[in-house]
Amino acid sequence: MILEVALTGGLATGKGFVGEVFERLGCYRIEADKLGHRALELHRDEVAALFGSADRKAIAAQAFADPAKLEKLNAIVHPAVEALRRERIEAIRQETDQAIVICEAAIYIETGAWRRFHEVVLTVCGQERQIERAMARSGWTREETEARLARQWPDETKRKHATYVIDTSVSFAETERQTVEVYNRLRER
Repeated sequence: MILEVALTGGLATGKGFVGEVFERLGCYRIEADKLGHRALELHRDEVAALFGSADRKAIAAQAFADPAKLEKLNAIVHPAVEALRRERIEAIRQETDQAIVICEAAIYIETGAWRRFHEVVLTVCGQERQIERAMARSGWTREETEARLARQWPDETKRKHATYVIDTSVSFAETERQTVEVYNRLRER
């Protein structure tokens, strides 16, 4: 059986690190961000017409400042990302009939996409730590970071949809220990 697992969590909650650990453990990993870049390439002309640019940073700045444009962008990109994800799942299915596939995206719960998966793993670390991490890695101001976080649901709401929660506010070693524990439980399915 191909076990499809959503790995989700808010901005800068450690999804990437947890995804890397799952991958090291032998899981297949599909990153929605990478698929999103491909989807933007596939729909370059349509997106450029909407935003006046094909530059991802310019698109992101406009989309996060204008909810109507963000909705239009999502209507273009999300279906394309899902189609690319399904293609990758089918390619994996051609390789093996026994696999754990970790599908990583920040907003699986907010969009309702979590329902497509057998299990949902949520990363959390507390809002202040999220803000610090996001600012450090992106160079955004606190206000820019908080604006992006405001578009995501609070952890308390997301937890209701999660099968497993991994707290990444701890050391890398402890986060890895939690991830291995979840991996072992997934293998038991």
